[in-house]
Amino acid sequence: MYKSSFDNCTDNKIRLFEVLSKLSNTNHNHDQPAHLRLKDPKIPETINLPEYAGPESRYCPARVYEYVSDENSQLKLHINAQNCLHCKACDIKDPNQNIEWTVPEGGGGPGYSVM
Repeated sequence: MYKSSFDNCTDNKIRLFEVLSKLSNTNHNHDQPAHLRLKDPKIPETINLPEYAGPESRYCPARVYEYVSDENSQLKLHINAQNCLHCKACDIKDPNQNIEWTVPEGGGGPGYSVM
C-alpha cells in the first residue's frame, strides 16, 4: 500500500490505497515484445538486492518490479511489464543502469480509459 495525502481525509490526512487498483483502467496490447529488458539478468540478485535492498521494487510507481521466491526460496526479480505506466523511472533510477526501457512496438503505451 502507498500513502497519499489529501485535505479531506481522516484525522491524520492520510489515505491508503492499493496501487494495482489504480492501474485497473489502463489497457495494453499484451502480444507485443517486452519493452523492459535487463542487460544482465544476474545483477538484480547479485548486486542490487544485497547492496541496495532491491531498489527496483520501490522506485517504480506501478510496481512493475517485484522480488519473488523461486522453488529454492531464493529471491528473483520478476517484471510485470503489463503494469508499466511508461514513466521511465526504472531507466533513470536503476543504480547499475541495468534496465533497458525501449518504446513499445508501434509506439503504443497504456491506454487510459478515464482521461
